[in-house]
Amino acid sequence: MDQPVQEAPTGGGESTSTVIVAALANLGIALAKAVAGVISGSSAMLSEAAHSVADTVTEVLLLTSLKRSVRPADEDHPLGHGPERYIWALLAAVATFVGGAVFSFYDGLHTLVHGEEPGDPLVAYIVLALAFLLEGYSLRTGLKQARGEAARARVPFGRYLRRTPDTAVKAVVLEDSAALIGLVLAAGGLLGGQLTGSGVWDGVASLCIGALLLHVAWVLGRSNAEFLIGRPLPRAVRDRIRAELLDEEHIEAVLELTTLVQGPREALVAAKVDFRDGATATEIERTCDRAERRLRAGLPMVRRVYLDPTPGPSARREHAPDAA
Repeated sequence: MDQPVQEAPTGGGESTSTVIVAALANLGIALAKAVAGVISGSSAMLSEAAHSVADTVTEVLLLTSLKRSVRPADEDHPLGHGPERYIWALLAAVATFVGGAVFSFYDGLHTLVHGEEPGDPLVAYIVLALAFLLEGYSLRTGLKQARGEAARARVPFGRYLRRTPDTAVKAVVLEDSAALIGLVLAAGGLLGGQLTGSGVWDGVASLCIGALLLHVAWVLGRSNAEFLIGRPLPRAVRDRIRAELLDEEHIEAVLELTTLVQGPREALVAAKVDFRDGATATEIERTCDRAERRLRAGLPMVRRVYLDPTPGPSARREHAPDAA
């Protein structure tokens, strides 16, 4: 199974600008699609309008997640607010499902059962072409950031997109990709109806758009749920953390290591450590402090380090009471 991608330390402003570009594009596109859908009488266009409305709501929720997750730790939230980004991103996935997929399925089935009165498709074709350009620009922005971060993390782009903890960028890339596919499907439904005079093509296109949105909502929902449940740092990073700890003079063994990704550039490390017999309290304290500074300097995503001095198995056997 692929391990999570280690994020390179970049500014959160890049993700914010990517989401803002997507939100502004989707808002304008949603209004244009709705007008074109009413004029042309196309259920696929109305489904695409619902798709863009859902995407706009999604971007607003993602912006909320970016703003709230960067708040510093306090007494009531000692580990910070990093995981809050995944809560809001999960709600964004739900918005994609409810606002886009459900409406598209309903509208497509309604068209297949009751039929539709086709109108003038010219306006719809113009809106689809403009929407394709805007969605393409938004997707280009998201891909540029994702590819840059994949290069900094030195992992293939496909693996980065699957495993990245920056789910805001992942959402923009997936939703804009789905939007371009949805535009092609809507155009196909319009053209099929225009050539055959049947509304079946438009209804089928609407159902396909609904299935596409359902898939995107499932992928994003599952990804955010994994981070909310708890995902460790990659195995290679965990091995490096063990090696860094064992390099310390007074540390003999790392008995247990727990890591937790709390955000795109935020992780927690906790370890039970067996110190050398005879090490003084002062040496243990200095070793813990030095190890923490080394880990944070070598691995910028590590924000919190907790080391628990714990006797090894041999020491526990020596101090165990004799069996009666």
